[in-house]
Amino acid sequence: MPVSVEPTSVDPGQNGSAPANAGAGAPADVTEAEALRPHAEDAFAGELAALAAQDDRPRPARWKLSPWAVATYLLGGTLPDGTVITPKYVGPRRIVEVAVTTLATDRALLLLGVPGTAKTWVSEHLAAAVSGDSTLLVQGTAGTPEEAIRYGWNYARLLAHGPSRDALVPSPVMRAMADGMTARVEELTRIPADVQDTLITILSEKTLPIPELGQEVQAVRGFNLIATANDRDRGVNDLSSALRRRFNTVVLPLPESPEAEVDIVSRRVDQIGRSLDLPAAPDGLDEIRRVVTVFRELRDGVTTDGRTKLKSPSGTLSTAEAISVVTNGLALAAHFGDGVLRPGDVAAGILGAVVRDPAADRVIWQEYLETVVRERDGWKDFYRACREVSV
Repeated sequence: MPVSVEPTSVDPGQNGSAPANAGAGAPADVTEAEALRPHAEDAFAGELAALAAQDDRPRPARWKLSPWAVATYLLGGTLPDGTVITPKYVGPRRIVEVAVTTLATDRALLLLGVPGTAKTWVSEHLAAAVSGDSTLLVQGTAGTPEEAIRYGWNYARLLAHGPSRDALVPSPVMRAMADGMTARVEELTRIPADVQDTLITILSEKTLPIPELGQEVQAVRGFNLIATANDRDRGVNDLSSALRRRFNTVVLPLPESPEAEVDIVSRRVDQIGRSLDLPAAPDGLDEIRRVVTVFRELRDGVTTDGRTKLKSPSGTLSTAEAISVVTNGLALAAHFGDGVLRPGDVAAGILGAVVRDPAADRVIWQEYLETVVRERDGWKDFYRACREVSV
């Protein structure tokens, strides 16, 4: 017998094993301006509202925007009334179009890529644009239980009155099924294989059985699921072939060009800096270019001009790590410098990102400094700063 689940009727705090998204939303007395990191639907509420107001294209059931508007929200653009939509993802348009189209079908979406390719970022913004809510989230870890995907129980009520609707605590996935919304599962390959396979019936039959009650939850139109996984975790908890068939896989690549990566880092550092009330760093673009160049050369194993082959360190040196290095450098410049982002502000962060294995990576880094950075025109100050923190 089908059963509908009302998200507001259950207090997640009733169960000692709360759903994975319990506590994800800010308390009622915390405003958007006070939240350290507002959810996408809050941070970009103005853009989403502007798109909805001018979106006259067909929308799938329970979608807040049409597929075209969702893609525009992610990729950016200018609306007919002059409203500027900032890009949330810088990359091939076709990748975004395929991802959005997948969510409009009966297949789930798997965003795959190396760490730092914006899988979580894209997942959050897709859910925000499609459903207006990105918080129906299951965070995958080695200890994620089956209840995080299916449902749990309020054990006090369960012991007192036995299995009942009132004792059931729905998971984020169950809530999404009942309301026709988009659920998210982060780091799917970190979840134990037997827990992963809980998704098979949900994704194939669009049904979640509740055998204790002799009932089931049937997904309503609009429901879908976005999962993320990274290439470096391949072999940790590989997806079964049965589960993988339920997903349409979209691979998010690293930025194609240095200019694209510099643009991504600059945009995100500016957003993070404003949220932390850090002053804008004048002339910081030069240091961002240096950080991106170092990361790309070591990641690719060759210098930009293609003349010198390099050894690659054990770390991923992703775009996300570049953003972290520059943001930390900006904070150093603001609080302990003159507000101008300089080589000394990013040198320690680069060292920490590159040298993960103290033995092997340090040798690779020293060789790169002496053979590439030292000889590069205009990089003397950067070389000295890196040498100082490396010794």
